[in-house]
Order: sequence, then C-alpha cells, then structure tokens
Amino acid sequence: MIVLDQYRDLWLSEKMDEVIGFYPREFYCFDNFSSFKVYYNGYLYSTAEEAYQASHFIDSAPDVALQIKNSHSAHEAQKICFQNRDKQDPDWSNKQLRIMEEILRCKLEQNPYVKKKLLETKDYYIVEDSPKDSFWGWGEDRNGKNNLGKIWMKLRDELRK
Repeated sequence: MIVLDQYRDLWLSEKMDEVIGFYPREFYCFDNFSSFKVYYNGYLYSTAEEAYQASHFIDSAPDVALQIKNSHSAHEAQKICFQNRDKQDPDWSNKQLRIMEEILRCKLEQNPYVKKKLLETKDYYIVEDSPKDSFWGWGEDRNGKNNLGKIWMKLRDELRK
C-alpha cells in the first residue's frame, strides 16, 4: 500500500489501497487552474491563474508578464511567478484581492458554464478546498481566510441582484 501525506480526507487513505486523490470536484470551474479562457487587461489567457500571475508584473516587469502570457499551463505560470517574486509590483499585497476579483468577474461574464455552476451553489458557503493555501483557500487546518471562496460568494450575490 502507498502511504502518502496528501490525503485530504482520512477515510480515503484508510478505506482504499493505492489511490491518488485530488481535491477539485464538481465545482472545479471555480478553480483558477480550470481551463476557462479569460480575456483580461487586453489579453486572452488560457486560465484565470495565468491572468492573475501575469498581473504581478504588468507594470514592474513586463518581460516576466510576457513570459507568463506565453507559458503552457497555469502551473508553469505560477512557477514563473514564484521564480521572479523579487520583480513583482512592490504594492502587490494591496492590489491582489481587487485584481483577483476583476479576473474572476471576467471569467464569470465570459463563460456561461461558470455562471450556471455559480448559480447552482444556491446559498452554500463556497470554499477553495486547498490543503496548501490558507490565504486563497481554507488551508490544511481548514481555518484559512478562504479569500477565493469569499470572492465567488460576492460575485454570486451580485449576479442574483
């Protein structure tokens, strides 16, 4: 039996042998890595993640933003961003929530399926169920800030009005 630390739910590791679990499920379209194109800030990105990562550098290091625009995946875009943290917009921490909301709003407006899925969530609490990220998700201990989920719930409320 393979023993991995990555199991999100203990029952999966206890009940199943040699299973690799991953956390995106039915509402994966809310994930920034999901394959929904986003036209943002004059450019068509393959994913919201690529738009978000490029936004770190639009003003401070346009060459890095271009690298991200030309990347082959959301994962690669994230990797390029992490490798160039020293070049990101110095005011990024004050802008990141606003920019993420702008990108997700574009994703919602430009992708009818995402809109349909968001409305299907009714009044449920939306959570980015990442075991790694306690800023955008609720993190390993499920006590994180869940900022991505909060933005989706805000957009859902606006959509209903």
